[in-house]
Amino acid sequence: MKSKKVALIGNPNVGKSTVFNALTGLHQHTGNWPGKTVENAFGECEWKGVSLTIYDLPGTYSLIHHSLEEKVASDFICFEEYDVAIVVCDAVCLERSLNLVLQTMEILSNVVVCVNLMDEAKKKEISIDLCELEKILGVPVIGTSARSREGLDELFNAVIQVANDSYYSFSYPKYLEDCISILSSDFPKIRYNPRWIALQIMKGDEIFQKVPEVKTEKVERFLKFSRKVYKEEDIVGAILMESRRISSLVVTFHKQNYNETMKKWDRILTNKLTGIPIMLCMLFGILWLTIHFSNIPSSFLFDCFHFFELKLFDLFHFLAIPSFLTDLLLSGVYRTVTWVVSVMLPPMAIFFPLFTLLEDLGILPRIAFNLDYPFMKCHACGKQSLTMCMGLGCNAVGVLGARIIDSKRERILAILTNSFMPCNGRFPAIISMITMFVIGFSNSFLGSIMSAFTLTMIILLGILMTFLVSYLLSKTILKGYPSSFTLELPPYRKPQIGSVIVRSIFDRTLFVLGRAISVAAPAGLIIYLFANVPVFGSNMITILSNFLNPFGLFVGLDGMILLAFLLGFPANEIVIPILMLGYLSLGSMTEMNDLVVMKDVLVSHGWTFLTAINFILLCLFHFPCSTTILTIKKELRSWKWAALAFWLPTIIGLFLCFLTTIIFRF
Repeated sequence: MKSKKVALIGNPNVGKSTVFNALTGLHQHTGNWPGKTVENAFGECEWKGVSLTIYDLPGTYSLIHHSLEEKVASDFICFEEYDVAIVVCDAVCLERSLNLVLQTMEILSNVVVCVNLMDEAKKKEISIDLCELEKILGVPVIGTSARSREGLDELFNAVIQVANDSYYSFSYPKYLEDCISILSSDFPKIRYNPRWIALQIMKGDEIFQKVPEVKTEKVERFLKFSRKVYKEEDIVGAILMESRRISSLVVTFHKQNYNETMKKWDRILTNKLTGIPIMLCMLFGILWLTIHFSNIPSSFLFDCFHFFELKLFDLFHFLAIPSFLTDLLLSGVYRTVTWVVSVMLPPMAIFFPLFTLLEDLGILPRIAFNLDYPFMKCHACGKQSLTMCMGLGCNAVGVLGARIIDSKRERILAILTNSFMPCNGRFPAIISMITMFVIGFSNSFLGSIMSAFTLTMIILLGILMTFLVSYLLSKTILKGYPSSFTLELPPYRKPQIGSVIVRSIFDRTLFVLGRAISVAAPAGLIIYLFANVPVFGSNMITILSNFLNPFGLFVGLDGMILLAFLLGFPANEIVIPILMLGYLSLGSMTEMNDLVVMKDVLVSHGWTFLTAINFILLCLFHFPCSTTILTIKKELRSWKWAALAFWLPTIIGLFLCFLTTIIFRF
């Protein structure tokens, strides 16, 4: 069977990954802002006896890359070997998409243009003369609606035709012939069009390291030529003018006010007076739904895991496995892992789909727009608001999301402050303290509303601290000015509920849960040994908590609380179980679902309202989990920044606890 490689490229928010999913049958995650898909993804399919391997490249506006994800797409188009490039365009905004089409066509002749979202263009009474567009460009142009699979057969046929016999051919524009004639002998193996080589060289990009055949003197000769002949604004301007000219010839707007509804909503959601309150209300709604509906499935999981634990104890006893090993594996490892799953899974299964729903609706970019100005005043990048939102689900995901920030300085700022947003692993502990010491044990609707409101205020404190610390860092060790922030506000779209559930559960929930389990298992082993192996007539937990107790009391806590946070470094979900283990001296973590009993235990060990407030503050501001720290080290390639990410929130949290203690006492 013949095999062909296909590159799929396009602007963000044009339905590129939806086209990819429709062509290959895979479910690739799609985001509503530039750079959401940072890595290459590929899938395989077959059409009329030809096997196609399709590579879904990150969304990019130009082959002149300004960020890591744009570099991934640009490098693939320019240096990888493939048979056809499909450039996906937005039928609603064709002029903008044609910019990338023309750039790609200057490099390649084997191009197929896919004008997607034709259904949305029809709703907005926009018509596109595809035949005329094909005639102007000289390459196949196919109109599609990927969600309903309309036009995919024609797209497949065009791809096969171009890949097999190159029926369509493309000649360089006349204004490029002089450049090509001068440089073709020197650079026969470079796929880049000479104009784009010139631009990359002027930007200091070392693209020639990828082409060892090029000699140094030829590079110097070309560099001298390019700086003399080309200017970036002239090259980019020529492409933009050509895009506008072509669009005016093929696009007809039958209804001039087709986007008035979108503008009305944008005037509300991006307004200084209404945008932020609406954003806080949406956050409050998501938190309330998460709190209100996660308790029942959590209790169910606790009961199920406890049932299986008893059965496993019986099995281990039947197999005559030594009691110490049985307790180590079941009371230590198994109980820790099941606690993490029971506590994390229900909130994430609710929070992530709701969060993904905001993406699909187009709300999340509007939130970033509202937060752009505060971040700019802090000398940070507005894109940090997106990574901050990701951190609400998982701080490690937020750290990875910082790749969308172009400037290294601003990317470090976003990574160092991402842990100021409480992740799903910290929500249960914070909510427990709110219920026991702030709101009370009411299971009424009003009680859940008050809990969600209090949690929203706590998250707001984390946001304010993010602004403050970003400003201080930008004035000290990370001096600099904010870079430009180009953010596209995508149209409001009806979300695909099935796709939202699949993506949020498999791409986020299970992914984060898997990493939490991988660190919770060895943590359970160590904690059990600390609690049960005798050392000088006691155990390590008692010895360490007594050692930390003077400092703990100094900041309004106690030694056992500090030790619980330290031993909970692998996963925030196990802080409360470790605390109960230490207070009750049970030798293993206990699943305590009754908050009334838990409060009695805490009060009997000296807890007051002040202790609970300090616990919440330390829960909000303390070192990230081990998964996040390792992710920071991997992203920044330095243990120095990872260490700063560990100590920065911890010092802030301990200082706030000390300050709160002083204020309450006087």
